[in-house]
Amino acid sequence: MTEKIGVLGKKTSQRTDVERVVVTPLPTVYGQFRAYGYVDHERGDEQVALVHGEIGAEGVLARLHSECLTGDAFGSRHCECGDQLAAAMRSVAAAGSGVVVYLRGHEGRGIGLLAKLRAMALQAEGLDTVEANLALGLPVDARDYGVAARILGDLGVRSVRLMSNNPRKREALVRHGIEVAEQVPLLIPPCESNITYLRTKRERLDHHLPHLDALAHLTS
Repeated sequence: MTEKIGVLGKKTSQRTDVERVVVTPLPTVYGQFRAYGYVDHERGDEQVALVHGEIGAEGVLARLHSECLTGDAFGSRHCECGDQLAAAMRSVAAAGSGVVVYLRGHEGRGIGLLAKLRAMALQAEGLDTVEANLALGLPVDARDYGVAARILGDLGVRSVRLMSNNPRKREALVRHGIEVAEQVPLLIPPCESNITYLRTKRERLDHHLPHLDALAHLTS
């Protein structure tokens, strides 16, 4: 552990592998946040945590959001990522406090942007999201949540109310030393373009998506 002094002039103890380098106010359309910028020296990624209000150590409302350029920035309807990010930020603001950890290097469940686009092209030909990754010789899910746990630890968070439909995300956080007091569903109404993708996430990746049961009329 080393002691660093951030741009706000406050001394904080930092891990040597994930280093906090900046804190700055970040006004957004969802409310006032503070952006905590980190460098992951192990992987070389730059990471950011968006904090709203004054968070404590226990039961912090939190979202670990995997980077998705197509969904988050371009509004792709192939997935629900952009809507989930917006819903998470709205929920944190409405709750009065919480944190959204935006995880760089998680594009396409960890396979990277161009590989994700290649997988999407295969899905357009009829493969599902799992089959497409495997057809490219890539892992179905290569994400690691160790950096997220270390960021939460740096923020003083010991347990979270995790906004996620993915039980593996919960298991990963617990494995890395962050207690999950509650898993809060983050259910986005599907559309014709992403219903097959969402059903695959439920049936093959164990995501908890009970709202899909009433949507048998939608097809990809």
